[in-house]
Amino acid sequence: MAEEIGSMKIVAIGRTDGDSQLRQTSWSKQLPGFGIRHYASGRKIYIVQAAMQGRTRTVTIGNAKVLSKARAMDVARRVLLRAQVGKNPAEKRKQRRKVPLYSDFLETYWHKVAPSWKPSTQTTHGLYRQNYLQSAFAGLFLDQIDEAQVQEWFNRVTDFGGPGAANRSYEILRALMNKAEEWGIKAEGSNPCTAIRVNRRRKCERFLSDQEFQRLGEAINKHRNSHPLHCAALYLLMLTGCRKSEITGLLWSEVKGRRLRLTDSKTGPRTVWLGEAAWTILQCLPRHKSHPEVFWNPRTRRPLVVDECWKDVRAEAQLPGVRLHDLRHSFASHAAARSETLPMIGKLLGHRHVTTTARYAHLDDGPVIEAGQRIGDLIEEMMGDSLSLNHNTMCDSEAVL
Repeated sequence: MAEEIGSMKIVAIGRTDGDSQLRQTSWSKQLPGFGIRHYASGRKIYIVQAAMQGRTRTVTIGNAKVLSKARAMDVARRVLLRAQVGKNPAEKRKQRRKVPLYSDFLETYWHKVAPSWKPSTQTTHGLYRQNYLQSAFAGLFLDQIDEAQVQEWFNRVTDFGGPGAANRSYEILRALMNKAEEWGIKAEGSNPCTAIRVNRRRKCERFLSDQEFQRLGEAINKHRNSHPLHCAALYLLMLTGCRKSEITGLLWSEVKGRRLRLTDSKTGPRTVWLGEAAWTILQCLPRHKSHPEVFWNPRTRRPLVVDECWKDVRAEAQLPGVRLHDLRHSFASHAAARSETLPMIGKLLGHRHVTTTARYAHLDDGPVIEAGQRIGDLIEEMMGDSLSLNHNTMCDSEAVL
């Protein structure tokens, strides 16, 4: 009905107010099925009745103060024509009612999917939901949300919460829309998040040099007597390339000889191989019968927190701005500098995809340059003294200058 009225570009010819009980309907002799309903208040509306899918349905065309009779009859003819070819205007409305509101589906999605997330993920995702997702598309049904509305929402979150918050919130929304397709609520390929370009992330990678590692080791040694557990944790972060949570949350049940069998890392269960130094550090740590954590702080009666100790050590080593996670980057960078392959580095770090490890590829320039030098020397030697670039030739440095 809205499509037919809209296509005729009808302009209102009067005011529409007042409503009362239905009194009577007068039917047109010119167009069977078309009629006018009269109310006690004097209000009149045009209607049309037609058989649709075995049932007689009444469709309201509009107020007689808005539409002329000729216009209303024209719309009625179109509705009757649609009914004859099997189109039911009520079916589309009925189908729309099956699609939930965005706010209702967000609740359903969280109820079904969130239990499978790690506790830390549940906490962080819950904050993004509360701050940026809960009221994102108020009053809209799920299939009413289009790409333009998602882009507008993404821009607002970027301005209010920052590029990182917008990217994380967008990933949650995109997963939610994918689930709506997977569960048959939305049509396949209708995700409005697909074409949205996320914000570029600022790279915060920092690689420690050999001299910086030396200064860091000396600073940690100064705290070994006062904070032995903290220093042991920092050493393990340096020696294994593990994430902070993988070391501070390590359980004794995960220590299996010369390897760690991590049951819950960022990318799922994985194995960390220990060198001699890392294995020795673990062997020297005390065990608590009542606590399964490797790094349990008996003073606070909680798992160890190394952040404050790290700030002191970092300041003494003159490494301002270096993060604990940069120790992981440095572990990988030194592996690349010693010609370890990207798949091997990825396996050591627990990367799920080799593309994640590709950021360290450029750090292996040293061995490549040395190889190029060796090949160049060999070719020069084969050319002989008469053609050597060390002699006066057309490519001599003075001639070039």
